[in-house]
Amino acid sequence: MKNVFDILSERGFIEQVTHEEELREQLGKESTTFYIGFDATADSLHVGHFVQIMVMSHMQKAGHRPIALIGGGTTMVGDPSGKTDMRKMLTIEEIQANGEAFKKQFSKFLDFSEGKALMVNNADWLLNLEYIPFLREIGVHFTVNRMLSAEAFKSRMDRGLSFIEFNYMIMQAYDFLQLHRRVDCKLQMGGNDQWSNIIAGVDLCRRVDSATVYGMTFKLLTTSEGIKMGKTESGAIWLDPEKTSPYDFYQYWRNVNDADVKNCLSLLTFLPMEEVNKLGGLEGSEINKAKEILAFEVTRLVHGEEEAKKAEVAAKLLFGDFSGDADVPSSELSSKELGEGLDIISLLQKTQLISSRGEGRRLIQQGGIYINDQRVEDIYQNITLEDFADNSLMIRKGKKIYHKVILI
Repeated sequence: MKNVFDILSERGFIEQVTHEEELREQLGKESTTFYIGFDATADSLHVGHFVQIMVMSHMQKAGHRPIALIGGGTTMVGDPSGKTDMRKMLTIEEIQANGEAFKKQFSKFLDFSEGKALMVNNADWLLNLEYIPFLREIGVHFTVNRMLSAEAFKSRMDRGLSFIEFNYMIMQAYDFLQLHRRVDCKLQMGGNDQWSNIIAGVDLCRRVDSATVYGMTFKLLTTSEGIKMGKTESGAIWLDPEKTSPYDFYQYWRNVNDADVKNCLSLLTFLPMEEVNKLGGLEGSEINKAKEILAFEVTRLVHGEEEAKKAEVAAKLLFGDFSGDADVPSSELSSKELGEGLDIISLLQKTQLISSRGEGRRLIQQGGIYINDQRVEDIYQNITLEDFADNSLMIRKGKKIYHKVILI
């Protein structure tokens, strides 16, 4: 069986590793418990987290045991990594609610049956720490000079670094020590922006317990220009279908730049690398086929097969390249009825998507009507011939109701 280290390397996940040869040998000889931490700063995981979930899944498929560590304690301090300003302080109740939402989402991707994976919360050991004993046992192993050289802190020196944030690295390192002591965790993994925190944890375990442990970072999800992916004008791309609909999720991947297709297929799907290389090498209009496969595969993993198929059909109808039968209702509109333009509410009534003009106004004001994937902002918007492509347009009501209008 192929060593999972080589699988992760081949697919382009690995950025930095402590003790590379030792770790590769460790992963090849026995089941290894490892962890990735997720601070509960929002009520859903997002696309950036999905890279980490894919790593955990690859590791679990290879027989290793993941720990999804929810940062109930560290979230109360806030990670300064990659931030130019201090993070917003959340209440204990907000953090607990976010952590519960994370638990449900992790369960979709990892097998948490007996012995297969663990989900823990660092609030269990961080919130009841006694300050002086903690400083004497743990703080003594950290030098301020070394901490200030870490990228997470260096980038904040000009704008100011609060004392509470300065503790974050020590707390994350302490997480690793606790997990090693409690469940024999030997590896901490995380995004490349966590390198300083991870090596601090490896160093602490080795100093305090003489433990043989390792650290690995993997690449952040970025475009070929180095810009973080997973953001749109309307905000982050979330894994929660209530925050980002399966259709919008599908469309995000369908519209990635040509240069990013191979990287996304490699990191965000389980397609064999032979197929990834073949699809990633397509050029011109052919690359659209690869984008459709990417969008379908990632949406299927996150939202399930049924939602992925619905999103695929809706997208093909919208862009006029669907040739098969689709379970999407449609209606005809004559050129005479359209005339110089038809107001949006009248169109919604003709398609029977609303029962009254009042309902139409409410839906539009609440942001629930889209024409060709563009949200309708104005209750008086006029629909004209320009809105039709190949004599059709797509109306979306809410997250899941689609209706095709055919101009005759």
